[in-house]
Amino acid sequence: MIAEPFALVLSLLQQMCVYLVIAYLLSRTPLFLPLMHVTVRWPHRLACYLIFSMFCIMGTYFGLQIDDSIANTRAIGAVLGGIFGGPSVGVSVGLTGRLHRYSLGGMSATACAISTVSEGLIGGLVHRHMVRQGKIEPLYAPMRVGAVTLFAEVIQMLIILVVARPFDAAVHLVEVVSAPMIIANTLGAGLFMRILLDRRALIEKQLSAFSAKALKIAARADGLLRSGFNQENSMRVARIIYEETGVGAVAITNREKLKAFIGIGDDHHLPGTPITSTQTQQAIANNQVLYADGNEVAYQCSIDPHCRLGASLVIPLVGEDNSVIGAIKLYEPKTKIFSTINRMLGEGISKLLSGQILAGRYEQQKMLLAQSEIKLLHAQVNPHFLFNALNTISAVIRKDPERARELVQNLSTFFRKNLKRPSENACLGDEIEHVNACLQIELARFAGRLAVEIDVPKDLRHVRLPAFSLQPVVENAIKHGTSQLLDSGQVRITARRDGGGDLLLSVEDNAGLYETKPGGDGLGMTLVDRLIRNRHGDRYGVVVACEQDVSTRVPLRVPLEAVPA
Repeated sequence: MIAEPFALVLSLLQQMCVYLVIAYLLSRTPLFLPLMHVTVRWPHRLACYLIFSMFCIMGTYFGLQIDDSIANTRAIGAVLGGIFGGPSVGVSVGLTGRLHRYSLGGMSATACAISTVSEGLIGGLVHRHMVRQGKIEPLYAPMRVGAVTLFAEVIQMLIILVVARPFDAAVHLVEVVSAPMIIANTLGAGLFMRILLDRRALIEKQLSAFSAKALKIAARADGLLRSGFNQENSMRVARIIYEETGVGAVAITNREKLKAFIGIGDDHHLPGTPITSTQTQQAIANNQVLYADGNEVAYQCSIDPHCRLGASLVIPLVGEDNSVIGAIKLYEPKTKIFSTINRMLGEGISKLLSGQILAGRYEQQKMLLAQSEIKLLHAQVNPHFLFNALNTISAVIRKDPERARELVQNLSTFFRKNLKRPSENACLGDEIEHVNACLQIELARFAGRLAVEIDVPKDLRHVRLPAFSLQPVVENAIKHGTSQLLDSGQVRITARRDGGGDLLLSVEDNAGLYETKPGGDGLGMTLVDRLIRNRHGDRYGVVVACEQDVSTRVPLRVPLEAVPA
C-alpha cells in the first residue's frame, strides 16, 4: 500500500525523532568526541566512518516500506560522514550503506545504492572545499548542512528516475517519497548537527570554566608554598581554593597531621590535629585519588557523626621520587552533588601545589648549599688572614704599641663578627663593621700604600642582605687588585638607593686588573652572586665592570626590604 504524502512525512519525522534521540544519547559518550571538530587524523576518520555507517544503516532500518521500496533517512548518515570526514570517509560510508540497501532488494535497490554513495561524495566534496577555503566553522552551520542534504536528496530522486525500472513505477515512487524524504532528511541532518554543536558548546563551556578557575587559583596561590609547607601558608592556600571552587570545605594535610581546614565542619576539623580519616590515610599510603560520594562509596566524618559533610575527594600531594608528602581534600555537604569540574580541578590543584612545594624545597636547598659554601670559604680564608694579621701586628708592635693594640681589637672584632654572624641575613651596618675591621689590618699591612673610603648613608645601614656577601668582594679588590700595584691602591665602598627600589652596593678599586676566568669570577664572588640570585631572582646579584689598568667596579644589587628584620 502506498501511503499518502502527508502521512508519510509525519511517519518519517517520527522515525527521524527516534534516530535523533539515539544520536543525542550517543553524543553524551566519548564515541562522539572525534566529531567535535573537523576530522583530519586517520584514527578519527575511522571513528567517523563507523559512527555514520551505523546511522546510515539505521536510516534504512527505520524506513517505511512503500511497495518494494523504502522511504528512509539514510542520507543523513551518508552526507554527514562526508561533511565530517571528507570524500574518503563520505564515499566509504556511502559504500557501506549501499551494500546494506542493495541486499534488501526491490525495484529501487540499484538506484538507492548508487545514490547513497553519491550523497557521501557530495558531503565529502563540500568538506574539501570549505577546508581549503579555511571556512571550517561555517562547515558546521546546521542551515548549510541541511542545504547540502537537500541537494543530495534531489540528486537521489534524479538517480531513481534514471536508473530504476520500470520508468512509470520510478516516476510514481518519486512523486510519493520525494517531498517526505527531502523534508525528513534535510531537517534531520540540520538537527543532528545542532545536537553536536550544543554538545561541543557545553564541553567548551565546562573547559572554559575549568581553565578560568585553574588560572585564577594558580595566580592567587603562586609562590605561597614555596616559602615553606607550613600551617600558615597551607591555610592561605586552602582559603583561596575554598573561595574559587565554592566547595563545602577544603583541607590540606601532610603525612601525619591536618595543616589547614576551611569551610563546613571547621569547628571540629582542627589544624594541627592528627589525621583520623581512613580514606585520607589510604590515599597517602597508596598514592591514589579516592572519592567517596556518600552514595556508591560510603562517606562518614571520622570525628563527628553529626558533621554535615557528605562527600569527599582526597588527592595526594606528590614530592620527590613520586613520594607522597601529604594530601588535599575537597568536601561537599550532604545536600549538594560533587561537581565534575571540581573533581577534575582538584587533581589539577594537587599538581600545582606539589610543584610549589617541590620548587620551594629545591630553592631552600640551593640557598643552604650556597650558605654552606660561603661558610666553608671563610673557614679556608681565615687561617691565611690570621697569619698575615699576626705578622702585621708583630711588625707594628715594636714601633707603635698603641696602634698594635688597635689592630688586636680590630682582629678581635673581625673574628667575633665571624662567630656571631647570623646564618642567613645581616644588616648592612654589621657587614660594613665586619669589613672595616678587616680593612684596618690591611691598611696597617700595606703601610701607606692603601687608602679606603666607605660612603654608606646611615638610613641604609639597617637594610638586610645575605650574611658574608660584602667581605669576599672587598677581599678580591685587595688580593687581586690593589696589592698588585707598585703605586698606592684605593678601595671605595659606596651604597645608594636605586631608582627601582633596590639597594646598590658598590666596591671599586683603582687597579683595573680584573680578568674573566673560565670557571667564573672567583670562588667568593661566584658564591655571593649565586646566593643573592637564588634568594631574590636573576634581577639581583653581582656584576663586574672593569676599565683595564684604571679601575674595577663590582656592584651588588639586593632588594631594599627583601628580608624582614
